[in-house]
Amino acid sequence: MSTNFPADSVGLVKPQRADFNQPLTLACERTLEAYTLMYETYGTLNADKSNAILICHALSGHHHAAGYHSIDDKKAGWWDSCIGPNKAIDTNKFFVVALNNLGGCHGSTGPSSFNPATGRLYGPDFPLMTVKDWVQSQARLMDYLGISCWAAVIGGSLGGMQVLQWTVDFPERLRSAAIIASAPKLSAQNIAFNEVARQAILSDPDFHGGRYYEQDTYPKRGLILARMVGHITYLSDDAMKQKFGRDLKTGKFLYGFDVEFQVESYLRHQGEMFSKNFDANTYLLMTKALDYFDPARDYNDDLQAALSKASCKFLIISFTTDWRFSPERSQEIVNALIAQGKDVIYADIDAPQGHDSFLFPIPRYVTLLKNFLTHVQHDIEDYRHAS
Repeated sequence: MSTNFPADSVGLVKPQRADFNQPLTLACERTLEAYTLMYETYGTLNADKSNAILICHALSGHHHAAGYHSIDDKKAGWWDSCIGPNKAIDTNKFFVVALNNLGGCHGSTGPSSFNPATGRLYGPDFPLMTVKDWVQSQARLMDYLGISCWAAVIGGSLGGMQVLQWTVDFPERLRSAAIIASAPKLSAQNIAFNEVARQAILSDPDFHGGRYYEQDTYPKRGLILARMVGHITYLSDDAMKQKFGRDLKTGKFLYGFDVEFQVESYLRHQGEMFSKNFDANTYLLMTKALDYFDPARDYNDDLQAALSKASCKFLIISFTTDWRFSPERSQEIVNALIAQGKDVIYADIDAPQGHDSFLFPIPRYVTLLKNFLTHVQHDIEDYRHAS
């Protein structure tokens, strides 16, 4: 079998694990005595460890952001369009770290992990997480890797929220921040969408109070519905119109409640695939972390005050058809940064794909990210020469 991957691919990659025995006290006032973080790295860390980039994932993301796990893989990592040799996040220049957050279901400690205190899987006993908790654990991974300052922290959607939290909690530990298709906090409408998705899972008879592992089942129907609701909000009306329109699967009305329209077939397929690959307890936890996110809350609801200590350069990107995290939400961040005299570049990219635009190799978007990181690299080189 051929092992020929595209020239701009990082090729075969292997997940790594970092085990931590130092207790982590969480925002919910519970403590994880020990935990594991799964991560992958791409590119080479330079001698003074100044070229490292952290990738923060969105709700259903994980550590496999680029490359392939085997020569038989049909699909590369979730952000392979942007990470690799000569791509926007150039692994010829940068050492890229992508992790699976705590509470995840892809190897990091989460609800489907063994709980040493009870001798059973955590399930619903796993503590609720916040973005602040994730950033604290990411900082420990940074120390584990011997990195003192990130060249950049980058993320889209929920990942962008983590980037923003980094600039608040560890302003001295990153040189630049790229916040893509994100927001300073969720709107009431977004919280409502998350609650509908959670109720679909919680009301599934196979949920069993979150202990479905012990019943050798899982809330398949609830997960399918949750994903269908979410997926509708990730796409724009134009994207759905272009992709499906009102096309019928068989070309005629069937006068029933089975799949008739192509868009119905698509949503059911997406939901079915997601239900097989994602843990329901993790979905509940991740959506709650989204709801809780509000860095200004600790600063008398003043976003400017929250960002006052930020010292990095910022790139903020929104997309015209993103109605889940609309451009106006990114502009709230931009306005707060400008008011504080921070170094910020903002672009609203015209793209038809809606919220999911940040996952696509849209030329104007990718070029902007690449140019921003080229300047980051030049700044690193200037710093090294000055030292």
